[in-house]
Amino acid sequence: MTVTTFLRLRRREALQRLACAAALPVLGLPAAAQTGAPVASGPTGTRTDLDLVHPSAPWRRVLSPGELRTAAALADTILPADEQSPAASAVGVPEFIDEWVSAPFPDQKADQVQIRGGLTWLNTEANRRFGRDFAGLSEEQRRRICDDICSLPQAQPRFQAAARFFAKFRDLTATGFYTTAAGIKDLRYVGNVPLASFEGPPREVLERLKLI
Repeated sequence: MTVTTFLRLRRREALQRLACAAALPVLGLPAAAQTGAPVASGPTGTRTDLDLVHPSAPWRRVLSPGELRTAAALADTILPADEQSPAASAVGVPEFIDEWVSAPFPDQKADQVQIRGGLTWLNTEANRRFGRDFAGLSEEQRRRICDDICSLPQAQPRFQAAARFFAKFRDLTATGFYTTAAGIKDLRYVGNVPLASFEGPPREVLERLKLI
C-alpha cells in the first residue's frame, strides 16, 4: 500500500489498520511507570508515580528545531488536514513525539535513535532527489519519498531501515493525534460523556445482534 492509498482512507479506517493507538503506552512512559511500579532503570530521581492531576514530563527535550520541522512535515503527510479535522502538527503531534523520544527509559531511548536517524535520512534523501530538505518539498514530492518506505514488506532492500523508521513514526503520529480532543472527535467517539439518563441500546442494534 502506497502512502497515496493510505491517505485516501478515512482517518478512522487508517487507525483501525494501524491498530496502534491503544497498544502504545500513554505519555511516553513504560507500563511500569503508568501503574506506579518501580522503574528498573533510568536516571537517579526519575519519578515512578505519575501525578495525573498535574501531569508533566520532567525531562529535557532532545529534538532540534530542524528535526521538529521535518517531523511536522512527515506527520502532516501521514495525517493531513481535511474537512473534518486539523493536520497532525496543528494539535501538537511533533511535540508529543519529541516528548516521547526524550524520555529517559530504555524503549524511548531506542526510539530516539531510530526517529532521529530516520529524520536525518529523510532530509538526505530529499536533497538527493529534489535538492532541498524534506520540509521544503511539495506534497507530491514528499509522497514520492514516502511511497518507497510506507510498507516494510514491499520496501526495497535499500529502504528497509527507512521503512522501519516510517512504521514507528506513523504509530507515534496516530497515537499522538488520536489522543487529542480533535482526534477523539475525528473518531466520533462518544464515551466519557455524562448522561442524565440511559435508555439502552437502540432497537436496531439489538435486532442486529439478535438479542431481541
